[in-house]
Amino acid sequence: MQSWIPFPDSASTFAGQVDALYLYLVGVTAFFVVLISAVIIFFVIRYRRQLPFEIPRPIAGSLKLESLWTAIPFVIAMSMFVWGASVMVTQYHVPKDALEVYVVGKQWMWKFQHLTGQREINELHVPVGRKIKLVMTTEDVIHSFYVPAFRTKSDVVPGRYTYIWFEATKPGRYHLFCAEYCGTNHSGMTGSVVVMEPSDYEDWLSGNANQESPIAAGQRLFTETLGCASCHKEDGTGGRGPALTGLLGSTVLLEGGQTVTANEDYIRESILNPRAKLVRGFQPIMPTFQGQVSEEQLLQLLSYIKSLSPGKTSGIETSAPARSNNPQTGPATSAAPATGPQQTNPSGATPPKPASSPGMTPSTRPGGGRP
Repeated sequence: MQSWIPFPDSASTFAGQVDALYLYLVGVTAFFVVLISAVIIFFVIRYRRQLPFEIPRPIAGSLKLESLWTAIPFVIAMSMFVWGASVMVTQYHVPKDALEVYVVGKQWMWKFQHLTGQREINELHVPVGRKIKLVMTTEDVIHSFYVPAFRTKSDVVPGRYTYIWFEATKPGRYHLFCAEYCGTNHSGMTGSVVVMEPSDYEDWLSGNANQESPIAAGQRLFTETLGCASCHKEDGTGGRGPALTGLLGSTVLLEGGQTVTANEDYIRESILNPRAKLVRGFQPIMPTFQGQVSEEQLLQLLSYIKSLSPGKTSGIETSAPARSNNPQTGPATSAAPATGPQQTNPSGATPPKPASSPGMTPSTRPGGGRP
């Protein structure tokens, strides 16, 4: 953009589209403000009453004139709609080859984790010329992720995942804001997006390579801490719970004959509220993990489950070794091996024994009933 236009830096692939649409809306508005004001002034002067008892002659309507001032505003309004819709589709249609970064909003900070394990607070490093997909959620209230230079903003809502993407076009440090009032220190919930040359970004990654990837952390939670693998077999054979291999993006048949697409929100709901959507052929014996796993741990579990569907994930490779120097997260209890023919609901953790399950109550024991 030219320097005389009071816009922030233009640093993403669709920033120019947003600026052009904004200028078009402002231009059309200014044109009609001037036109209508001029016509009003002209009519006030031209058709003013000149004699005290003057009776104006009647003016008949004009079908051509009425058709014209109906058609022209309609065309202008539809041009705004079509142009705005195309920009919105571009911004919210995430490319399949985008590099994923997990984002958790919290009063009053932004927490980021890369698929290779690097964690950041209030600062996000990305390479220039690479599509970046943000998978976002919040631990408390509604936040809004806003980077003016990228012309992108999206609400971050509790209990669900929202997504935005961008592709930075030039290196630099760009302001990050929360654009939704979120409490007393809302104005302090700021940060930066650091756009780097690809070589510099690789150097940055290698300099922070001693952290556990979310896939490895999710696998550890799945197999060791929460004991999910005792019911959801990793080899795709299933068990007391359905197999998770190839789950992402598939169509799941539920009790009652309904179907649902297994996206990120479905996987999250199945962990926190496993009885909300029961998979046909499996009993409601899986306990809820609401309040027992954090949003970051949910994202790690999600990352691992998505890695079991390698053909349907985006970003970099979905496998990474666990690193022993990463601190443990989540409940420290592990489950014993599963026994018995009972089956459980779709995705997430299923401790098979009451004594091994963190927070399990009698009503959530295998079989779903009290003893």
